[in-house]
Amino acid sequence: MPHPTRPLIGVNADFTPSAKSITAHLRLAIGYVDAIITAGGLPVVLPPMCKDVDADSILDRLDGILLSGGLDLDPRRHGLPTHTAVHLMPERRDESDRILIRQIVERQLPVLGVGLGLQQLNVALGGTLFLHLPEEQPRALPHRDAAGAPHRHLVLVEPNTRLEEIYGGGEIRVNSAHHQAVRQAAPGLRVCARAPDGVIEAIEAIDPNWFCVGVQWHPESETASALDAQLFECFVQACLRQAQPLPLAA
Repeated sequence: MPHPTRPLIGVNADFTPSAKSITAHLRLAIGYVDAIITAGGLPVVLPPMCKDVDADSILDRLDGILLSGGLDLDPRRHGLPTHTAVHLMPERRDESDRILIRQIVERQLPVLGVGLGLQQLNVALGGTLFLHLPEEQPRALPHRDAAGAPHRHLVLVEPNTRLEEIYGGGEIRVNSAHHQAVRQAAPGLRVCARAPDGVIEAIEAIDPNWFCVGVQWHPESETASALDAQLFECFVQACLRQAQPLPLAA
């Protein structure tokens, strides 16, 4: 079946378990959907699927994946102690996302990880995380507002990276609302942006043929910049190339 002009891009939804009189439901910030549509893609909301066969069937039909933000990974899965500041994502989403990311990596599908999505990509490929920056990096600048208000800080884009091609070199200002961060980038990934305090703010695949970018900020939010729109445009273009691969040479 030929793909439409707009590439189909899956977005994993968050999951809220049932509690008392509240039924379980899916949740997704509308900014992800709007940003993909504005950039020329067609978003497909993905429910949490806990079987490889289900994820495989859906990925056969998609041209790229956006991994959305959410609560924290369970550090106990990676042999680390938990922490009072860690707020675990629901187990159903955790299990589903791990299956999804494993297949994304195997297929080398274009992928954009946002917030938690960046951290999931890094851990899945063998990287590590800081569980709570205020304790593990006490000299770091604030990376979120304690009262939950909008917070922004500078990010330094690394030269000769895909992110530099998207955002340009030097400094950019991003929104920030995280207490965890990449400690060590996974094999096959490189750091492409840091905060002035050295905290890693973005990673990307070393392989130039795989669009795999993760950012710690939220380019889909209402406080995003015009440069963040370019990130979605480049991501959607990579998905379009996936949908319409170049013909083989004769």
